[in-house]
Amino acid sequence: MDLHIKLQVRTVFLLLNVKVVDMNQAAIVMYTRATCPYCVAARQLLKTKQLDWSEISIDAEPHRREEMIERSGRRTVPQIFVGDHHVGGFDDLDEMNEAGEFDRLLDA
Repeated sequence: MDLHIKLQVRTVFLLLNVKVVDMNQAAIVMYTRATCPYCVAARQLLKTKQLDWSEISIDAEPHRREEMIERSGRRTVPQIFVGDHHVGGFDDLDEMNEAGEFDRLLDA
């Protein structure tokens, strides 16, 4: 589909308030805790980019903490993954975003 047609389709969906989901985008997964200010900041950054993500609350599912540590090598939250790529915590996400690397990772 050429770019002009894609833009027209996206515009129609936006006018109809239909969310466009990019099936080529790798899944974003974030390990979080309820009282974590860095988790709140990471959520806000992802929201401003209009991205969807899944959260694994290590408060609600404490056994998933070991999974997080094994996958990331880190003990702090948030821990953010795009597909199998470990982004890191909020500071890492923010730095990647500022450098344009996060968008490139999403487009890969």
